[in-house]
Amino acid sequence: MHTATRHFAVLRVSERFAMSQAFGLDFGTSNTVMAQSLEQGSAATLAFGAEPDILKGIATVLSFLDGGASRAPEPEVGPWAIRQFIEHAGDVRFIQSLKTFVASRQFKGTGVFGRPFDFEALMETLISKAFDHLTVPLDPNGARLVVGRPVIFAGGAPDEMLAMARYRAALSRLGFGEILFVYEPVAAAFSFAQRLKNDATVLVADFGGGTTDYSLMRFSVEGGHVNATPLGRGGVGIAGDTFDYRIIDNVILPELGKGSTYRSMGKQLEMPPNLFSNFARWHLLSVFKTSDDYREMKKLLRWCDEPEKIEQFIELVEEDQGYPLYKSVSDAKARLSSEESAELRFEPLGKDFAVTIGRDDFESWISEDLTRMNTALDATLKDAGLADTDIDQVFLTGGTSFVPAVRRMFANRFGQERLASGEELSSIATGLAVIGAREDAADWAVG
Repeated sequence: MHTATRHFAVLRVSERFAMSQAFGLDFGTSNTVMAQSLEQGSAATLAFGAEPDILKGIATVLSFLDGGASRAPEPEVGPWAIRQFIEHAGDVRFIQSLKTFVASRQFKGTGVFGRPFDFEALMETLISKAFDHLTVPLDPNGARLVVGRPVIFAGGAPDEMLAMARYRAALSRLGFGEILFVYEPVAAAFSFAQRLKNDATVLVADFGGGTTDYSLMRFSVEGGHVNATPLGRGGVGIAGDTFDYRIIDNVILPELGKGSTYRSMGKQLEMPPNLFSNFARWHLLSVFKTSDDYREMKKLLRWCDEPEKIEQFIELVEEDQGYPLYKSVSDAKARLSSEESAELRFEPLGKDFAVTIGRDDFESWISEDLTRMNTALDATLKDAGLADTDIDQVFLTGGTSFVPAVRRMFANRFGQERLASGEELSSIATGLAVIGAREDAADWAVG
């Protein structure tokens, strides 16, 4: 948990717009969304693909098809990467949740069919390939790109300076005239401000895949203009991926040997739990194959008391089943947002494998995570010198805002009447583009 130092400035949401072309890039853990500034301080999301399959955003996934010894691997992104992975199983390297690695010093890069890729090369490849799939081609020459960044980066010991250096290096290769970085919840606040008719102190809670970020803003309406004053920000490295991990940890991993034992020097020992957490956190799976942990698991197989489970584990890793698992789990989690129970099927564990998850069970698994999210909010409000009663509106955005337990936490704290939502997957990108078109855009930029 962390709460950043406050900075104060009074800036207009609707001003004279200096940039003829500004784009917003929401490079998310799970999804990537682009937006373009329009006239009068508004913005619209950009579409990917072609008719009849037009998309407002794409999954943040990257794949490489093996080109053989004489050709470079062929990259793809989003749904095209998923299709490549399905159609060329065994010949594709699949990478997801790339953003989770940006602040990690442990992640030095990875090899892709004999060719080295550092983080910057992976991100540049993903974003440039995404641009290739825009329905209307994007011309970066002379344009301003505003990129969202979390208040708190994901990971156990995130290195913010490293993360921003990697972002700058990767994005500087794309040809834009200027690149700025803005906190993601601040961008969402600008998007939400377009709805305001009266003065309001607004809390924006942005629930992404890797982080939960909070921003406190004061908006005042004067003579048709909306002025904005930042009051505080904070966050915690818990969000949708953590919730998914809880499902896998409780439902899938016991089937793969977690909690089982092996024999060593006359003793019966538990299989190291960290080996299984790497599988549950799919963003780690792409580098798990080449890790010392994975080699250690293979060595332990001969001494395992339930070798069939460990063999199943190894088979799933070898076959790159991280994404199918992610889809099965996230689909079940999504159904739990509208239903009291959901069936989780994961065919690689057997055609008949199915587990029914109750919403009550799921909420018990994430209860400690919700407590940490609430504690981070306490710290954010305290740092800003505000109480719950000072908040006029709460804007919930991001995919995890659909989780009933998350919404209930905010409704219980602030009252249902103060909650607002909408454009959960596009508000950050459109807010970034709105900021990018402003004369004072640099004043909202952060390192």
